[in-house]
Amino acid sequence: MKKADLIVGIQWGDEGKGKIVDMLAQDFDAVVRYQGGHNAGHTIVVEGKKMSLHLIPSGVLNKKAINVIANGVVVAPYKLLEELKQFEDRLKGRLFISDKAHLIFSFLEEIDKAKERLRGKNAIGTTGRGIGPAYSNKVDRVGFRVGELRDKEKLFKRIKEYFANNSAIFEALEIKAPDDEALKNELATYEEVLTPYITETTKLLWDMLDSGKRVLLEGAQGTLLDIDHGTYPFVTSSNTTSSGASAGSGISVKSIGKITGIAKAYCTRVGNGPFPTEDFGDDGQKLRDNGHEYGTTTGRPRRCGWFDAVACKHAVRLNGCDVLSLMKLDVLDGFDEIKICSKYKYKGEEIDYMPSSMEEVEPVYETLKGWSGPIGVREFEKLPQSAKEYIKRIEELVNCKVEIISTSPDRDDTIIR
Repeated sequence: MKKADLIVGIQWGDEGKGKIVDMLAQDFDAVVRYQGGHNAGHTIVVEGKKMSLHLIPSGVLNKKAINVIANGVVVAPYKLLEELKQFEDRLKGRLFISDKAHLIFSFLEEIDKAKERLRGKNAIGTTGRGIGPAYSNKVDRVGFRVGELRDKEKLFKRIKEYFANNSAIFEALEIKAPDDEALKNELATYEEVLTPYITETTKLLWDMLDSGKRVLLEGAQGTLLDIDHGTYPFVTSSNTTSSGASAGSGISVKSIGKITGIAKAYCTRVGNGPFPTEDFGDDGQKLRDNGHEYGTTTGRPRRCGWFDAVACKHAVRLNGCDVLSLMKLDVLDGFDEIKICSKYKYKGEEIDYMPSSMEEVEPVYETLKGWSGPIGVREFEKLPQSAKEYIKRIEELVNCKVEIISTSPDRDDTIIR
């Protein structure tokens, strides 16, 4: 039996997982998304053409591979319909959606936004896409599952009951129940368009592995946004770490093989929460401009800063990474000096680990020589010497080999060591 390989984000998301999954997917028979929802966005650039994916797995451009939205994902049907339009009917027989995945309806997005407004200055920075409420309903055992789209009349009754049972909450949040006729029409569209894609994906994946097929698992967001291990409460609502891949797909932990961690050559974060290496000056703005650091999903400018080796080392150990992929090295081109956070100052002491609370953490930097000149190369030997030394120092600090290096957004501008 084959083992499934895994791609996992090592920072706060937006590390460039989409490019790596797209590149590696050429050698796989299936690409599986195992958690998160349309609050995540993967950008892929092939031959200068940019595509943004939010729910459909990043292996979709490999015509030989099937793509699976597994049970751990929360699916907004309207958003999935939008993405499917990009491909017309080309994904029939190549896209499969778990009947056990949970659904996001517009009223869950309204709940998400209303609760965020009520938090005021303590707002988390949610994208307002209904992710939290969908996962909350799942845990509360009142959620709506994709398989229910096969029976629109029964699902309609369940949604009406949900509003009746939670009328006090909806009234307090000033959220109106959906119009009956509009809701029936919406569900009818989902039933017609999405039913051909719905299946029991766990059995599908087991059969593929049993027959020697190659499966690649991809997550959304990053390790430092994990509901258990991230910078709580400024986290997402699911397990973004490698351990979440098993629960989110049905593939046993014993059936997971090589784990590749994805990290940017610097750090970014969207939303609120601690970010020890954030740079509020010219360097931070230069990173944002050079890296086009604006959210794929929201368009929000990302917070930018230097590479955090302490957090990366923590994430590498937490996920059991075999190797790292270092993304967007080209963004550091043109800096005279480049900083790496090698330790934290915490309560008057220097430490080399992530404490549970990151609010009082200050970065301790090492400064390395920068480089200038275009980076977009495909051989390690052709990198500037300072860039090679930067990569070597990262490997030493995080105790993991950098196997893949991205030197531009294009799929082919990638070094594999």
